[in-house]
Amino acid sequence: MASVSASHLILFIASVLVAASVAGTITNTVGRLSDGVSDQGDALSQDVRTDVEIISDSGAQIYNRSDNQNVTLLMKNTGSRVLPANGDQMVILLDGVLQSPLEVTVIEGQDPDSWRPGDVVRVEFGAPDLDAGDHRIKVTVNGDEEVFRFNV
Repeated sequence: MASVSASHLILFIASVLVAASVAGTITNTVGRLSDGVSDQGDALSQDVRTDVEIISDSGAQIYNRSDNQNVTLLMKNTGSRVLPANGDQMVILLDGVLQSPLEVTVIEGQDPDSWRPGDVVRVEFGAPDLDAGDHRIKVTVNGDEEVFRFNV
């Protein structure tokens, strides 16, 4: 009878040790998963708070307005996040070709270095020898994408 109780005691201690090690591993994994989800949620929150609109009139002349072969876009920050007014967080594709450098100027706002919610900026970039016809501009700012079509 004593040998049965000793074997049961050994099995009980072994199962408690296995359960404790499994619980420790699961707790560590859940903690890392929770941290990852939290980080991803923070990044997504920043993206959701970023919203811009291209307010240029597609019927107006946006190309070569000053005989300098530049494209000029007016954009408004309609999100709730303050963006830098330097083009660092902005990617512009003209007919699928990356455009740089970008000249960003706050034209309706209080701070020339910050693109605050409600502020309007003028974005200019060179596009020498742009062919006549239809063109497409895709602007991406912190994950927010806008498409603008115009005709030269």
